[in-house]
Amino acid sequence: MFDRDFEWAQLVMFAADARPGAALGVVSGRRRQGKTFLLRALCQAMGGFYFAAEEAADGESLRRAGSDLAAHLGAPAPLDFGDWREVADALLALGRDGPVPVVIDEFPYLARANASLPSILQNAFGPLRAEREQSRTRLLLCGSALSFMGGLLAGSAPLRGRAGLELVVPTLDYRLAAEFWNISDPVLALKVHAIAGGTPAYRREFARDDTPTGPEDFDGWVMRTVLNPASPLFREARYLLADEPDLRDIGLYHSVLAAIADGNNTRGGIGSYIGRKSGELAHPLNVLQDCGLIFREPDAFKENRSTFRIAEPLITFYHAVMRPIWSDLEHTRDASRLWQRSQRRFTSNVLGPHFEQVCRHWTRHFAAEETVGGIPVRVETATVHDVRERANHQLDVVVFGLEDEEPEPVIAIGEAKWHEVMSMTHLDRLRHIRGLLAAQGRPGAPGARLLCFSGAG
Repeated sequence: MFDRDFEWAQLVMFAADARPGAALGVVSGRRRQGKTFLLRALCQAMGGFYFAAEEAADGESLRRAGSDLAAHLGAPAPLDFGDWREVADALLALGRDGPVPVVIDEFPYLARANASLPSILQNAFGPLRAEREQSRTRLLLCGSALSFMGGLLAGSAPLRGRAGLELVVPTLDYRLAAEFWNISDPVLALKVHAIAGGTPAYRREFARDDTPTGPEDFDGWVMRTVLNPASPLFREARYLLADEPDLRDIGLYHSVLAAIADGNNTRGGIGSYIGRKSGELAHPLNVLQDCGLIFREPDAFKENRSTFRIAEPLITFYHAVMRPIWSDLEHTRDASRLWQRSQRRFTSNVLGPHFEQVCRHWTRHFAAEETVGGIPVRVETATVHDVRERANHQLDVVVFGLEDEEPEPVIAIGEAKWHEVMSMTHLDRLRHIRGLLAAQGRPGAPGARLLCFSGAG
C-alpha cells in the first residue's frame, strides 16, 4: 500500500467501532485509485464480507449475493433471497456478535438494475429498527461513478443522514506520483505526471511497472506504453468516458473535452469549437463536472467569468495528442514519427497548462508563508484589464491570503512558463500588473509578492 495511511485509518476506525447499532459508510473516487484494494484488505484483516457487484440483471445479482454470502458463512448451499430486503437483513445479522465490515463494491451497478435499492437500505438502517439496533455491521457502499455516488447522500436522497462515513479516495498529487513512479528528476516527473496523472494503477497494472529509466528514455516510454496499441493505456481515456453511466451522447462529450484540450476553455470558446451556442452547453458541462472529468476554475477578479479544465491528465493527452492521429496510431507498429510530429501540441496543449496547474497546487498547499507573504486560502487564475493600453493581462497565479477583512487581500501574483527562461521582462510585466491592481484598489495589491515559475530556468 502506498500513501493511503489516512484512508486506511478512517476505514479501520469505522469498521472497528464497537458501539451498538449498525452503521453505513460511502467510499468513492475515480477508477484505478485503489478503492477495491483497500476494501478487500479491510475485509481480509477483520474477517468481513466483501461482495463485488457486476453489470447484471437484478435477479442474477440476488443469486450471486446469496451464493457469496453462503460461501462466507461456510453454508453447504447458496442462500435463496427473494429480494434485497432479505439481503439487507442478512448483512445486518453478520454484526450481531461484534463489529464487522461488510462491503458492497460497484454499488452503482446494483442500483442501476434496481432503483429502489437506496430506499431499501434507508429502511434497513432506520432508527429504532430492531435489526439495526441489535447489529454492529459496518456496511460500506463503494463506487467509481462519481455523479451517482455524490448523489447518494445529497439533498433529498434516501440515504441522506444515514451515513457515518463519507470517504473519497483521491488521486496522488504530483509529488507523491513522482515518488510512486520512482522518478527523482523533476522535469521527467512532471512530463510523466502530465500524461499519467496520479492514478496508481497506470503504473502497476497498465504499464506493468515500466517506468522511464531517465530523461532520455521519456520518448521511448511514451511509445512503449501510451502510444502502443497493445498497451491498456492506449484506449484507457476512451474507456473512462464509456464507464460513466450519465454520459449518453458520448460524441458530444468527447467534443467538449477536445475543445478544452485545444485551449478553448471558456463557455464561449467551447461553443465556437463544437458549433453550439454557449447556452446549450450548460447540461454537458454540468454532467462532466458531476462525473469528475472536468472542473470549473473561477476568475479571481471577474465573478461572471470562469474557465474549464480537464481533471484527468490522460484525457487531456488523448484529446490533444492521440485523437487527431488516432487512425494512424491504431495501424502503425512504430509510433516514433507520429510522436515527433506531435511534440508542439504536447508542449503547448499538455505540458504548458499542466505546469501552470501544478504551480497553483504547489502555491496553495506547499509554499512557505515567507515565499508567498502569508497563508494562502485561494489560488486562482485571473484576467486584469488595462484601461490605458486597452488590453487584458492574464495571470497564471493569484494568491489570496487569510485575513479577517473582506474581500481577502491579494498577497502574491505569478506567471508560469514551461519552456521559457524567466527574465526581467517577465518580472517587469508582473510589476505592471501589480500596479494595475493597486490602482483598482485591490486589498493587499501594493505589497503583493511576485512569483516566477519556469520549467526552463
